[in-house]
Amino acid sequence: MKTMTSPTTTSNTADREIVTTRLIDAPRELVFEAFTDPKHVGHWFGPEGFVTTTRSMDVRPGGKWIFVMRGPDGTDWPNVVTYQEVVPPSRLSYLHGDDKEPDMFRTTVTFDDAGGKTALTMRAVFKTAAAREFVARERGAVEGAKQTVARLEAYVRTLQSIR
Repeated sequence: MKTMTSPTTTSNTADREIVTTRLIDAPRELVFEAFTDPKHVGHWFGPEGFVTTTRSMDVRPGGKWIFVMRGPDGTDWPNVVTYQEVVPPSRLSYLHGDDKEPDMFRTTVTFDDAGGKTALTMRAVFKTAAAREFVARERGAVEGAKQTVARLEAYVRTLQSIR
């Protein structure tokens, strides 16, 4: 499946967005489950070479997902997600950051039914265009998002084969 990440869209936040889309050959209920169940997210979340360890995950409005992503170089990246909207199996909206700045950006993930497949869209909106540019340039966020959804798709395929 092809992943597309666009640095711009036609919205009024285009200069602050990273939008990643992918058509996943699996029902959206399964993709949503893989995205929101702590027993699954550690298997796929993050770019290639990263390992994600969930400390806690409470997927409901106001709930938090607290996790650490360990990079291939051994660097730990603490993360905090605060869910704002949870509409199974079609939509998640959350603030993403860390303990110091828990709202670095807002992400909206939609899981649209595409004839038994899932059209996944992740839209991350940063506070400023400069913040978006920094993570794109210094942290590889655009490529990292592509790799993350590719890992999600591969993991969902594994889930389908064992069910």
